[in-house]
Amino acid sequence: MSIIKNYLYNVSYQVFILIVPMVTTPYITRILGSDGVGINAYTNSIIQYFVLFGSIGVTLYGNRTIAFQRDDPMKISQSFWEITFLRFTTIFISFVAFFFFLISTRLYTRFYLLQSIQLLAASLDISWLFMGMEDFKRTVVRNFLVKSLSVASIFLFVKTPNDTGVYITILGLSTLIGNISLWGYLGHYVKKPIFSTLRPFRHLRPSIALFIPEITMQVYLILNKTMLGNISGVRSAGFYDSSDKIIKMALAVVTSISTVMLPRMTNVFAKKDMKKLHSFLYASFDFVSFISVPLGFGLAAISKKFATLFMGPEFAITGDLIFVMSLIILPVAWTNVLGNQYLLPTNQTKKYTFAISMGALVNIVLNVLLIENFGVMGAVVATVFSEVTVTTCQILIVRKQVSVYKLFWGLPKYLIPGTIMFAIVYPINQVQSSSVLHIIFQISVGIVVYIVGTILIKAPFISRARLFLMSRSK
Repeated sequence: MSIIKNYLYNVSYQVFILIVPMVTTPYITRILGSDGVGINAYTNSIIQYFVLFGSIGVTLYGNRTIAFQRDDPMKISQSFWEITFLRFTTIFISFVAFFFFLISTRLYTRFYLLQSIQLLAASLDISWLFMGMEDFKRTVVRNFLVKSLSVASIFLFVKTPNDTGVYITILGLSTLIGNISLWGYLGHYVKKPIFSTLRPFRHLRPSIALFIPEITMQVYLILNKTMLGNISGVRSAGFYDSSDKIIKMALAVVTSISTVMLPRMTNVFAKKDMKKLHSFLYASFDFVSFISVPLGFGLAAISKKFATLFMGPEFAITGDLIFVMSLIILPVAWTNVLGNQYLLPTNQTKKYTFAISMGALVNIVLNVLLIENFGVMGAVVATVFSEVTVTTCQILIVRKQVSVYKLFWGLPKYLIPGTIMFAIVYPINQVQSSSVLHIIFQISVGIVVYIVGTILIKAPFISRARLFLMSRSK
C-alpha cells in the first residue's frame, strides 16, 4: 500500500479520535463544568504514569521490531508473542504499584479506580503489530465504530455534574474495547504460540532503551497537568487540558505521517538503502512544513472567538492559551520527522533520548518558575520553550548526517502565505461574533488564501508528494 494511502487512513483515524472529544467537549464542559473537567484531567494524568511504566516502550519497540522482521513470518509470530507476554508482565507489576498508590491516597479515590481501566486497556494494545506491518486500514475501520459508540454513550449517559465518573468510565471502556477488537485480526499475521520456545525477557533491555526517551517525553507532557493540579488547582489543569486537546487535534494531521513512515524508514534502513532513506526524510520534512504552517497560523488567528464558542464562557481563558500554544505545532512537526523517521529507525536512540531529555529539563524548570506566578499560562509558555528545545537539539544532532538546507529550503514558501493568511483572518475573527458560520467562514478564507499563495509562489509540496504516491510497501 502506498505511503499516502496509509497516511490518509492513519490521519483520518487520528483526527477522528481527537474529534470525538472535540464533539463532546462543548457538551461536557457545560454539563460537568470546570471542576468535573479538571478532575478528569488531573486523575488521568496520574494514571498515565502507571500506563507509561507498565508499557515500557513496547509500542515503539514492537513497531520497529516487526518492521525489521516483516519478511519473515516465523520471526513475526515469535516476536509478537514474546513482546505481548512481556507487556502482560510489566502491566501486572504496574497494577500492583497502582493498588498501593490507591490505598495511600484519600482524594479522588473513586475516580482513580475508574481511570485504571486505561491500565487494563494498555495490556491488550497490539496496535504496534499492525503499524509494523504497515496495515493501517484494519485498525482504522474497526476503531471508527468503537469510538462512534463512545460518543453516543456520552450523550446518553452523562447528564449532570455528578456524572464525572460515568464520563471517565466511558472513555476508559472505549479504549479497552477498541484494543480488544484488534485481536480479531491477529490470525492474518501471527500463528499460535509455541510456549516452549518463547523468551519474552530477551526483549526487556532493548524495549527499556526505547522506553527511556518515551517516558521522558510523556512525563513532561503529563507533568504540566499534574503540577498545575497541585500548584494552581484542578480547574487550571482542566483549562490546560482543554487547550491541549485543540492543539493535539491539529498535530494529529501532522504527526500521522511519522506514524506511517517509522516502519517504512526502519525497513529501508534494514536494507541499507541510505539514498532512499534521505529522500523520504526530505520529502516528509517538507510535507509537514506545508501542513503545519497553516494549522499553527490559522489556529492562532481564530483562537479567541473559537474557544468561547466551542467550550463556553467559563473556558474563555483557553482562547489565550491556544493562541500561545499554537506556536508548538511547527517545531513538534519537525521533531516527529527527525526523531521518529530518522533517529529511531537508524538506531540512534541515545541521541534521540538526549534531545527529549533536554526538552523535559527545560519544561520542569520553567514549570517550577512560571506556574506559581502565572498559573496555567506559565505551563503553556513552558511547553512552548520545551518543544523548541527538543527541535533545536535534534537539528544540531543530524546536521552532519543530512543536509539541513534540503530540510528547510521550502519553508519560506510556506511561511509567506501563512503570514498573509494570519494577517487576513485574525482581524476578521476580532470583529465577527462567535458563531459557527463565522468560524467556518474564517477557516475557509484562510484555506483559500494559503493554497492560492503556495501555488502562486510555486511551493515544492506537490513534487514532494509524488514520492509518497509512488512508494508502496513490500
